[in-house]
Amino acid sequence: MNRNFLPQDVRRLLSDYHYMMDMLTTVPMRMDEIKEEIEHGARQMVNEEVIEILKGIDIDELNRDKKGIRVKALREHGFTNIAQLAGASQYNLTAIKGISEDSAYTIRSEVAKIANQASKGAKIRLSSDHRSLASSEVVRGIYKYYHLQALSSRINGVLQYQQQIEYDMQDVVPAMANRLSWFFTSKEVQQRALDAFDRLTSSKEGPFGSEAGAIIDEIKAINSINDFAAWDDFTKNSIGYINVLEYITPDLLGNDDAVYGLPEDLAREVQDECFFPDGLKCQLRPYQEWGVKYALHQGKVLLGDEMGLGKTVEAIATMVSLKNTGATHFMVVCPASVITNWCREITRHSMLSVVRIHGYGRSGAFQSWIKAGGVAVTTYETTGSLPMDADFQFTLLTVDEAHYIKHKEAQRSQNVRKIAEHAERLLFMTGTALENNVDEMVSLMEVLQPNVAASVRGMEALASAPEFRKRVAPVYYRRKREDVLTELPDKIESREWCTLNAEEKQVYEEAVLSKKYADARRVSFNVEDLSKSSKAQRLLEIVSDAKDDGRKVIVFSFFLDTIGKVKELFGTQCMNPINGSVSPQRRQEIIDEFDAAPAGAVLAAQIQSGGTGLNIQSASVVVICEPQFKPSIENQAISRAYRMGQTRDVLVYRLLCENTIEEKMSQILDEKQQIFDAFADKSEAAQQSLELDETTFGQLIQEEIDRINQERGAA
Repeated sequence: MNRNFLPQDVRRLLSDYHYMMDMLTTVPMRMDEIKEEIEHGARQMVNEEVIEILKGIDIDELNRDKKGIRVKALREHGFTNIAQLAGASQYNLTAIKGISEDSAYTIRSEVAKIANQASKGAKIRLSSDHRSLASSEVVRGIYKYYHLQALSSRINGVLQYQQQIEYDMQDVVPAMANRLSWFFTSKEVQQRALDAFDRLTSSKEGPFGSEAGAIIDEIKAINSINDFAAWDDFTKNSIGYINVLEYITPDLLGNDDAVYGLPEDLAREVQDECFFPDGLKCQLRPYQEWGVKYALHQGKVLLGDEMGLGKTVEAIATMVSLKNTGATHFMVVCPASVITNWCREITRHSMLSVVRIHGYGRSGAFQSWIKAGGVAVTTYETTGSLPMDADFQFTLLTVDEAHYIKHKEAQRSQNVRKIAEHAERLLFMTGTALENNVDEMVSLMEVLQPNVAASVRGMEALASAPEFRKRVAPVYYRRKREDVLTELPDKIESREWCTLNAEEKQVYEEAVLSKKYADARRVSFNVEDLSKSSKAQRLLEIVSDAKDDGRKVIVFSFFLDTIGKVKELFGTQCMNPINGSVSPQRRQEIIDEFDAAPAGAVLAAQIQSGGTGLNIQSASVVVICEPQFKPSIENQAISRAYRMGQTRDVLVYRLLCENTIEEKMSQILDEKQQIFDAFADKSEAAQQSLELDETTFGQLIQEEIDRINQERGAA
């Protein structure tokens, strides 16, 4: 620029600059507005929940305290529940013959009391299956808040750079206001003004302007988000959404107990514990982070959270935090049926390296872990072949399904306890409610904190008493779903990856090489001896956990042979199977028997028959034995338990074997589902696009044949 510059150039540049700054500096204010939108939507959701509660309350409740209200007159005018009365005005009520003005006031007052009582217990639940204007407002608001918050560090970086530019410009802008002021400005000030103008131009057109422009584009995109995209994002990152909602409306969501049941003194110490999550690739719920801090602070503990609360993730987060403070070696001991799951979950949720110590090559893998560190994942059966030098110490031993070592005399108990002597910290985990067997609890506590175990000896009969719970709190910590996950979606799905043993692998590969499609799909369940079936063993564990949790289980398979083997596996614990040859009347009789059966009961059903036309709300655990060609068939089967009248969260387990056709099927169906979610409506034609056809399956079989032949050739 020279002395003949145009003032409008300066004004245009400053206008663009100030627009950028205004967009960035108003983000905090916008986030406050969004918080108000979220709160408004959340309150509306509570109102909707209260209305649903009131719909279930008969108007006879008005006369509980013998108010003398003429309920019959109200019924004759169509009022049958409290929700209907909540929407009635004073005028509407006094227009009813037999309802005086005083009586109308009394009715409205009683309805208000009932509604207020209902609102105290109402909690909101976000579920993509139950969208409303209010819940969509909440999800849309959380999307904006969450993503704007993610931009905050970048915005702060731009604003810090901008402050220096403003400082440079503040005493020279007046000189550039117009040609006259410029003409009478000294050469020194002119030069400073020109230099500042050049810096501003350069910054606007350089990295500063580029970054500011990119952020502004992102802000615009965030602010214009639609409901469909926001809900889609919610399904991919529900934990992040729930965390934001719990932060903004703590009274409407989550746990009312901020210390999650711990004694006050211990809770204060746990709260002050440091947690270092760098390297953790997932978000924790507040109760999960609290569990991690508990484990870190106490050192040797038994975590007894119910199924579905994420104990595995808490253990991984504990390892991550310890690694960030210098730890190098960790070990996980688990049942063989979940070793694959553990390896996958550690890799999926953290940057920790995993060493699988199981089967052939376990000795070499163990020595590699000793030298290089990481997370060693092994089984109870393998622990007896892991010799450790007397002076070798590692940081944390995690023992999954710790009730497996409750009996001291058992060999695996002795093996694990011997390894525990080399660990600085111990994290035992079990979803089984050990309060039901205090002797087992104390047996495990003796390994963890002997002094606590000694202090409760003789108090076994008082396991449910507050004093007992307070004494064991330093070592045993158990949370229930209803206590910490009031917003938990009604359906929780998980994939249970199993690893084929030698016998299963041989049977599977023979089926594939012979192109026996049905046999290849019955992987693991097509072995003669069910004790050699990894899926059958995992199913036994799922049913055992369900029984301890007061649940019943329905097991679905496409194959009659598999259904028969499930019946064989559980004997009298399993109802007579439901298949296509069972009459509708007999099906209902079987379901009635299942409804009346105790916890741990199993109902085996062919997925094509048992998946339609039945109501099985008494089951809250659903197991699908193999992936289906039509996901819609799986969804129909799940909906037999996941429907109106279900009082518990439904846990869905899909049994799958790694390095088999099931892994390829799952991958393709996942890809189809993503495309469907992004572009398709839920018409019948769109549902059909999700199906896996015979031609594609044949191609997958051929890929398996090639893989198996290649492996055999390499061997």
